[in-house]
Parts: sequence; C-alpha cells; structure tokens
Amino acid sequence: MQDLPNLFLIGPMGAGKSTIGRLLAAELARPFYDSDHAIQDRCGADIPWIFDVEGEQGFRQREIHMIDELTQLSPVVVATGGGAVLREENRRALRERGTVVYLLTTVDQQLKRTAKDRNRPLLQCANREQVLNDMFAQRDPLYRATSDIAVRTDRRSPRAVVNEILRRVHRLVDPLEPSSPSAGTLNHKVSQ
Repeated sequence: MQDLPNLFLIGPMGAGKSTIGRLLAAELARPFYDSDHAIQDRCGADIPWIFDVEGEQGFRQREIHMIDELTQLSPVVVATGGGAVLREENRRALRERGTVVYLLTTVDQQLKRTAKDRNRPLLQCANREQVLNDMFAQRDPLYRATSDIAVRTDRRSPRAVVNEILRRVHRLVDPLEPSSPSAGTLNHKVSQ
C-alpha cells in the first residue's frame, strides 16, 4: 500500500473541517494545520479584526499566501477556511498538492454549529440563514470542482466521517485494494 497523500479539507463553515482534520491527522500521525488559525497566529490578530482593518480582500490575500505555504508541506492534513475556494490560486494549489476532501453539511447544521460563534465575520448579520444559502449557491460548484471526494458530515460522528475518508482515500491511492461492500464510492459520489 502506498503512503497516503496530503489531505486537504474544504467545505462550508460549520462542516467540521477542524475537528475532522485533527482526528485524521492523529490517525495518520502527521501534523494538522488549520489555515484560518495559521493566519491568526502569523498576524497576531483574530479574523474579525483582519476583516475590520483589511476587509475581506485583505484577508483573502493572506489566505492565498498561507494555503500556498501549507500545501507545500508534506505529509500533512490541512483544513481550509470556507471561502478558500473562491480564489483560483487556492483551488490549484489544493488540487495539485494532495487529495481534496469536500465535507458537506446542510445550512440547518451550519446554523446550529455556528450559532454562538462570534469569530465568523460573514455571519455577523441579521439573516444568517440567507447568507449561508447564498454562500452555498456560490461555493458548492467550486467545492465540487476542486475535490477528489465528497463526504456528508450531517448527523454523523466525527470518527465515522474520518473512517469513511480514510477508506475512500485508500481506494483512490490503490483502487485494487480489497474493500468491503460498504467502503463507499469514488470521485464526487457523496456518501449519505
């Protein structure tokens, strides 16, 4: 069996990228990086402050540099911010330097998971549900075009999601590897 490639997690806020990324990294005994946290550490400021001072465009520029840097490390697991796919530079770096996993979740789940989170500047508004629906409409095609596999996280334990990701990535790396009938399907087939 070949070694697994870098694993890059993409998807909307509240999909579980950081939680699942940490578990994946622990399972594979490799470093985990969260691109948003890495930006905050580098700047010495939180994301809302960066948005206030530099605007979303300033933050996105920082994100391009950080994703370029993190995707050049190996072997790693990296969780990206929900908007990372908005920039072609990020999509290209992710696709070319590892296996990209799209973590899907519903807007209802996002609302529940982000209800008390004040660290998400794009959700500091009156109609959070509408903002999340608009983001999904814009970003879902980009997530799908960038990813190698897509996995649903709704109503599933993080451990179950991690096990499915590992099973499916192993099949991408070595399609002839024996697998159980429940091992999932390849390439953009979303698990239910």
